[in-house]
Amino acid sequence: MDLETYCDRLAKLAVEVGANVQEDQIVAITFAPGMEELVYAITRRAYERGARFVDPFVFDGRIKRIRLESAREETLEFVPEWWGQRALALGDNKAARISIAPSPDPGVLEGVDPRRAALDDLPFLKETPTLIKNRSTNWTIVPFPTLAWATKVHPDLAPAEALQRLTDQLAHILRLDADDPTAAWRARGDELVSIAGRLSERGFDALHFRGPGTDLRVGLFKGSTWKAARLDTAWGLQHYANLPSEETFTTPDPTRTEGTVTATKPLDVSGTVIEGLRVRFEGGRAVEIDADVGADVLRGRAAKDDGAARLGEVALVDNAGRIAETGSVFFNTLLDENAASHIALGNAYRDAVAESDWPKINESQIHIDFMIGSPDVDVVGLDADENETPVLVGGDWQI
Repeated sequence: MDLETYCDRLAKLAVEVGANVQEDQIVAITFAPGMEELVYAITRRAYERGARFVDPFVFDGRIKRIRLESAREETLEFVPEWWGQRALALGDNKAARISIAPSPDPGVLEGVDPRRAALDDLPFLKETPTLIKNRSTNWTIVPFPTLAWATKVHPDLAPAEALQRLTDQLAHILRLDADDPTAAWRARGDELVSIAGRLSERGFDALHFRGPGTDLRVGLFKGSTWKAARLDTAWGLQHYANLPSEETFTTPDPTRTEGTVTATKPLDVSGTVIEGLRVRFEGGRAVEIDADVGADVLRGRAAKDDGAARLGEVALVDNAGRIAETGSVFFNTLLDENAASHIALGNAYRDAVAESDWPKINESQIHIDFMIGSPDVDVVGLDADENETPVLVGGDWQI
């Protein structure tokens, strides 16, 4: 698929299905330099949809790198207060938010001192979890094929070929090659919601992940419910937070995670790629974080606050989705988390648990997903009496 067609079809999907932009809404678009063709297409679609104002926000990963290399260390955690104020104002105004990934490109911080890189969370803002917790915006994240990303995913191809290959992969993953991508996503959403419903009906007390280097038990609340694909704002507006989306997820008890887990895919944290990640949990906390590359960056994030070393999400993904079938590692959480089951350190989703449990869910200024699933990792559900129910075996649903 050529880039113009990709941008036109994705813009329509992002505005009408992903963020589900409403008449008179402010629409905030976050993007990186080089993504303008998609930004312009989204802007046009948003105004045609009746948006009041489109508010662009640019984040340049190369400027972040310069900062990490050159700025005084004591300034690296500083974020101008008006950045956070803008984020909260979007919630106050019930705005729509559309973010374009990757920002920054994966690996843009390669070679930067990981200790310094761990100090700068941008473009993630500590105010963002507040928007998610309050469900005060309708939002979505969509991907744009950048040249730097393409050469990271397909290093054996010439740059132009890598870019075309990534564009074609994303178009297929996003169902932009369907006659009606909107209808295709609504049908896929129905499938995922059905799976989430079956998981909720089981009322599991915990999940047990078992596989090479992984023996992890994640405790759940009695009021944990499973969500998928479609979310609702506080005023009942439906939106797709991720496009693509292939996951079902819930909010775990942050005090009841025990054991060890080995990541099954590399993890990109704001431009730093972490490979060979291994984490040990004790009493709900990540007490050991090791990796072949980049461990210091994740250790720094996990020390941000008391909740940063505890889980805020557990998600299940089978191996039948379009992302998994490509066989590619995308070095981007939007894609990779929808190809494999995953857990997230940091802030929890309030709408995936009963209101009575809200005071007990994890709170943090971070939310970092990392992938722990594969066909070699089985997932078993446990009830309060320790009876086991197979959930995912060989990457296939058993419920």
